[in-house]
Amino acid sequence: MRELLIATSNKGKFKEFELFFRDMPFKILSLRDVFPEGIEIEEPGETLEGNAIIKAMTIGKRTGKLTLSDDSGLEVDILNGQPGVRSARFAPGSDVDRRNFLLEKMKDVPDDMRGGQMRCVIALYDPERGDKVRLAEGVMKVRIAREPRGDKGFGYDDVMFVEETGRMHAEETTAERNKTSHRGKALAKAKEILIAEFE
Repeated sequence: MRELLIATSNKGKFKEFELFFRDMPFKILSLRDVFPEGIEIEEPGETLEGNAIIKAMTIGKRTGKLTLSDDSGLEVDILNGQPGVRSARFAPGSDVDRRNFLLEKMKDVPDDMRGGQMRCVIALYDPERGDKVRLAEGVMKVRIAREPRGDKGFGYDDVMFVEETGRMHAEETTAERNKTSHRGKALAKAKEILIAEFE
């Protein structure tokens, strides 16, 4: 059975990946499995695609393992696509600080102009096959709520009303999120690529 290394330190995100790939013929590894002392991965890319590729290739080359990495961003229409690639660095502090910063920036924005999307780009890199990287992308349309609701998510999940489900993203279980989320849609495409090319 091949090993698949998920290059994320985010426990919530890893849980989603692990659940999604549970029926796949791969042994799923976390960064902690490979780097028990921890590892910092730079994200200098100017795009989600750039960061996903950099992370996958950096970790893949260091470990020699088939590596999957992702980068996701919230793209708010009224903010010209911000925070986008800077979603995790939109404001200093915690997820709550960044969420509150977003809500403050949008406090005067009317309900019909609070649209946006979450976009996820996944990169798959196999160091045994040269420098070829495969990409998968998923998009979830959202509306930014005026106050947080729900306790099942992370990041901006508790202020994102999902158009497709009619619920707040943080009100959905991991299994429910995997069906309709930006990451779930990208993972479904990545799963097809893994079966076709990397099994």
